Amino acid sequence: MPELPEVETIKTALSRSVGSCNIADVIINNNKLREKIPDDLRQKVVGAKITAYRRIAKYIIMDLDNGLSLIWHMGMSGKIKITDTKPTPPQKHDHVILETSNGFITFNDPRRFGLLTYTETSKLKEHPLLCRLGPEPLEKAFSTDYLFERLQCKKVPIKTALLDQEIVSGIGNIYASEALFEAGISPLRPADKLKRRECSALIKSIRDVLLKAIAAGGSTLKDYQKPDGNLGYFQNMHCVYNKTGQKCPCCTCDINRTGGIQKVVLAGRSTYFCPVKQK
Repeated sequence: MPELPEVETIKTALSRSVGSCNIADVIINNNKLREKIPDDLRQKVVGAKITAYRRIAKYIIMDLDNGLSLIWHMGMSGKIKITDTKPTPPQKHDHVILETSNGFITFNDPRRFGLLTYTETSKLKEHPLLCRLGPEPLEKAFSTDYLFERLQCKKVPIKTALLDQEIVSGIGNIYASEALFEAGISPLRPADKLKRRECSALIKSIRDVLLKAIAAGGSTLKDYQKPDGNLGYFQNMHCVYNKTGQKCPCCTCDINRTGGIQKVVLAGRSTYFCPVKQK
């Protein structure tokens, strides 16, 4: 699933390539995604002008000049394609095509776990998809005091807590593993046992990892690619993710004794860590 860096990359590509423009048409080839696309979406947005692009957690928000905002989620396998001409014929899994005055935006989603809907811009933060989200990890509200206090009642492993979008929004499986490695914290540690200084170190690591990943265009794993068709390359910088049995960076361990990077499953998600360097 595209995580914060991948969604940020998509949002930036839309803003730079399509930008402020009028929506001339919406072609819905398949409205049965994770949630059904509203029947009146075309009626609501055709003729409106896109005035701004935002990212909230893993959602792309497109603000319109008619007081509405589109809410777009990539799901597990969704991707955005930006083209100068209309895809003719549409490719398999091209579920939605937005025709704008600056080109075509196509949403392709083989597994159909994505989502496209709209709401009033003034009530965006009240929408059921967004109203319970925690602070963004790159914002000041995600502070040491905040994280330490939120974790006091969390008995789950810290890796699981970081995936809780009500605690912090936008962090997914890849970047939780990478940030915990950089902070030297075991993903197995009970969240409520982290000390305040460890929360501070973890926040710094989360931000460092996310900013590096955004600069690299995200991680290309399985389905993800950037809207221009190119691949993100942060996967080449992963320290532990999907590296079971390998040495971690600057490893001084006896890999024959330690077994290298280990993989466990927490809350149904694969988790990678160094049992020597992460405590």
